[in-house]
Amino acid sequence: MRQTWGVTTRPSTWHAPRASTALHATIELPGSKSLTNRHLILAALSEVPSRIVAPLRARDTSLMAQALRALGTQIEDDGSDWVVSPGPLHGAVIEAGLAGTVMRFVPPVAALASGTSTFDGDEYARTRPMRALLDGLRAAGVSIEDEGRGTMPFTITGRGAVPGGVVEIDASASSQFVSALLLAGARFDKGIEVRHVGARLPSLPHIDMTVEVLRAAGVEVDSSTPERWVLAPGPIHTPDVVVEPDLSNAGPFLAAALVTGGSVTVPRWPARTNQPGDALRELLTQMGASVTVDGGGLTVDGTGRIAPLVADLHDVGELTPTLAAIATLAEGESRLTGIAHLRGHETDRLKALAEEINALGGDAEELPDGLIIRPATLHGGLWHAYADHRMATAGAVIGLAVDDIEVDDIACTTKTLPDFPALWARLGC
Repeated sequence: MRQTWGVTTRPSTWHAPRASTALHATIELPGSKSLTNRHLILAALSEVPSRIVAPLRARDTSLMAQALRALGTQIEDDGSDWVVSPGPLHGAVIEAGLAGTVMRFVPPVAALASGTSTFDGDEYARTRPMRALLDGLRAAGVSIEDEGRGTMPFTITGRGAVPGGVVEIDASASSQFVSALLLAGARFDKGIEVRHVGARLPSLPHIDMTVEVLRAAGVEVDSSTPERWVLAPGPIHTPDVVVEPDLSNAGPFLAAALVTGGSVTVPRWPARTNQPGDALRELLTQMGASVTVDGGGLTVDGTGRIAPLVADLHDVGELTPTLAAIATLAEGESRLTGIAHLRGHETDRLKALAEEINALGGDAEELPDGLIIRPATLHGGLWHAYADHRMATAGAVIGLAVDDIEVDDIACTTKTLPDFPALWARLGC
């Protein structure tokens, strides 16, 4: 059983299609979750209404829109777009589901509201780390009650303003702690200065993404000193934006080209982007693919071999499940490191990947900060998704090359893809 949208549901097992031949397809992907939710937060704090063109419509972004509506923001559908009109913020009950961006980006917004806001989510969401953000908000002058847990559920008492100032946090568990404070920081009375004081900071491209959307909204950001970000207080003026396709979600589809020796194109691949998924170009090349980018998008061609991958994925950890799935089919030993922070994602992804690969006859060794995956003959079986969308799609990738792979909860992919099975079917397998 798993909990979704506040309701307990029973997942349905999905038979992963086996590819009988090389796959050739063009896959149009919906918008980036990371960008959609950042744009929604800034639009809710803006001085002016704005339009978000081609946003992702999936569970995480719907939860974000619901949370902001509950706090007083007007978000209207206009065809496939969202038109966002800021309004006076007030207290609300926030259901975060399993969405890290909702449970972390929305509390600073609620701190600016007048009234009390309560935050809770799915069962596993209550184990996801939140202490760094909550302590950071306290340092900025926000009243929070969490009974010392450092996780959901918690309550924020908003007073209509936040003093702000210098905040030191250990964001080594998630870059989202930094992004959360930055997205709302310009609205704090003294702005905000965020200093990371812990171990190595993960997923820096996501923080760079946050800084870029802030600057596009007219916010002054000084990021000249490593692991320190300074925002002057001031208004936010969000422009109308077109959301890029989600490049991390492209991973399983591009993997299909490498796994089957085929060719897959993802249109509208941006020439310049801060999305971590852009690293797939180099990583898939290292694994034996031929990768080209032109005006039509990005194309991955399989070359008939899958090379092992030795890589530090610290900045692009969300790509790990896809790369690990490919690595199970590689010619030699792969070593994926720098990703200890994945233990605090939707599930402990390192433990889950090792257990599921080994259950299919694979040879995966869990490291403190990563995985070693060695060649082995895989067999069919049940692949557990752990209510984690990227675990589910990793099972689909392995299923392209191994008969009788069943994914226990393909529905959890609605977190970032509205209908993954239908998109997967477009590969032609």
